[in-house]
Amino acid sequence: MTDDPRSPKEIAGSHSTVVKPSSLDAKAILIPPQAIKGTHDILPGEVEKWQAFESLARTTFELYGFRELRAPVFEPTELFEKGTGATSDVVTKEMYTFTDKGGRSLTLRPEYTPSVVRAIIEHRLDLEGAPMRYYYMGPMFRYDKPQKGRYRQFHQIDIEVFGEKDAAVDAEIIEMAHALLGKLGVTGTETLVNSVGCRACRPAYSAALREAAGKRRAELCPDCQRKAGTNPLRIFDCKVEACREIARTFPLITDFLCEECREHFARLRTYLDALGVAYRVDPRLVRGLDYYTKTTFEIVTSHLGAQNAVLGGGRYDDMMKDFGGPDVCGTGFAMGMERVLSVAAIAPAPKKTLYLAYLGDEAKRAGLELARFLRGSGVECLVEYKDRGMKAHFGRANKLQAAWVLIVGENEIKAGRFGLKDMASGRQIDGTREELLALLRKD
Repeated sequence: MTDDPRSPKEIAGSHSTVVKPSSLDAKAILIPPQAIKGTHDILPGEVEKWQAFESLARTTFELYGFRELRAPVFEPTELFEKGTGATSDVVTKEMYTFTDKGGRSLTLRPEYTPSVVRAIIEHRLDLEGAPMRYYYMGPMFRYDKPQKGRYRQFHQIDIEVFGEKDAAVDAEIIEMAHALLGKLGVTGTETLVNSVGCRACRPAYSAALREAAGKRRAELCPDCQRKAGTNPLRIFDCKVEACREIARTFPLITDFLCEECREHFARLRTYLDALGVAYRVDPRLVRGLDYYTKTTFEIVTSHLGAQNAVLGGGRYDDMMKDFGGPDVCGTGFAMGMERVLSVAAIAPAPKKTLYLAYLGDEAKRAGLELARFLRGSGVECLVEYKDRGMKAHFGRANKLQAAWVLIVGENEIKAGRFGLKDMASGRQIDGTREELLALLRKD
């Protein structure tokens, strides 16, 4: 991999390290490998919340007519340079780019929208006649300073709608986002909306911004000094408080909107009112990507500190055309799963595991067949292949918080009836496998 953005220390930390033995050591000491900085493992006990989140998202989106689409994890670098914006921080600072064995420059996806636009054009999904409403979820990759709820490999859930120009669809997806966050138990939220204009009115605003930034250039951080000459709109994204204070004195985009953009923004607010979605107009909300036109929005929460956005998006009416595809507009949003989960109140349904306790080889064989029968009927059944006494089996079932223990021994095999103990109530019932299955299904 070329152009590795990690420091030498981080690269070294991604491999097992052999420490030279001292004069007293007979062998080298092997240091166990650790996850790369900015990545994390999602372990059992936590992953159930992720699964519940994903399930709620799928159910919610499909109520609004969305279908799932899955795109590759890596794409040609130029796809993101063109789609995300050559002057955006994502492209200039954060992409994981490498040259493959064929000499092609590839990039791990930093976001999903360019990939979806590419897929629509490549497969001519615009000719299918079906609504172009898509959702997707998966890992994204950005080299950025790790922070609460944000990693270098992070996970997003995105939705996109293509071919709908009406501001009503912008309002609908914002309302859908509220519906999902409500199901996830995210509280203390506020919705911010803005219009960033279009290619007809943005140039005049950019010129006014460039002039304003030029007058305060010496007071800006080095990065914003560069942005002042390339894309002054990006100064609004700066995290340096001094730059943010200066940006508050800059002209407002709402004073430069053309008639079409003004009308679109007015309709958006009317539809949000009709849907009962409370919002606040933030004229400095530009989002961090260059492709936005007209609507931009964020939903923030009071529970996250400075990096308080749990969801954001907007409209991108020119991207498809810029990629050489049909003139089809788009709108959508993305939500960071780690960040949402850090403030969500998700309580996954408890698992009801059946632990099968057997005594002896004959019971083990019978237990295997019985477990196969139960699993085939949808009962989660755990068998551990270690010789244990019945007391040890019950101790293990308690530790695993099993809902039931199914007892298989020599007497049970001869009688064709097995003991089933409810671990919560202590009640034990004997029955054939069919009778016990009926009882398990009833519970």
